[in-house]
Amino acid sequence: MSYLQQAEQSPETERIFDAATKGLGYLPNFTRLFAHSPAAYLAWQQLNSAVKADMELRRYELATLAAARALKSSYCGLAHGTILRDKFFDASTVAAIASDHGSAGLSAQEVAVVDFAGKVATDASSVAEADIAGLRSHGLDDTEIFHVILAVGVRCFFSTVLNAAGAVPDPHYKESLDADLRQALSFGG
Repeated sequence: MSYLQQAEQSPETERIFDAATKGLGYLPNFTRLFAHSPAAYLAWQQLNSAVKADMELRRYELATLAAARALKSSYCGLAHGTILRDKFFDASTVAAIASDHGSAGLSAQEVAVVDFAGKVATDASSVAEADIAGLRSHGLDDTEIFHVILAVGVRCFFSTVLNAAGAVPDPHYKESLDADLRQALSFGG
């Protein structure tokens, strides 16, 4: 599951395990990992939900996948690539987005969002006013741009925690994704 030993069971861990299992149909390895700090897990869920609530889901998922790729997070790549496949694209398009989003048939605005999200995840200090102006030229307002930044920031936290702790992606992804898509979404961590 991860480099860390299983957290000790408590009423609080049982609650988060039950909620995760009820919501997904299985207990994800990331939930097992966050049993070491249920309060941090619940705070992350609340923050992530707040960020998602104010964004178009497709944009959120594209920005999140871009961040996962930049952070070399296979776990998050597999999770959010699955959502993109299930809700927005076919498997071959998601694989193309994961490997070369600029030629995957995305709109110019979506390509700009994915480029920007990757830059924020890789080196947020390198973002300049010209990057923001570029997103504005593709029709995003400042609130929409801020939400892309928030989505990437949330993903940076989560992916970094999973990668540093050695969290292994759930077996569910091996069962639910074809081999080509699984390979395309496996970014290294």
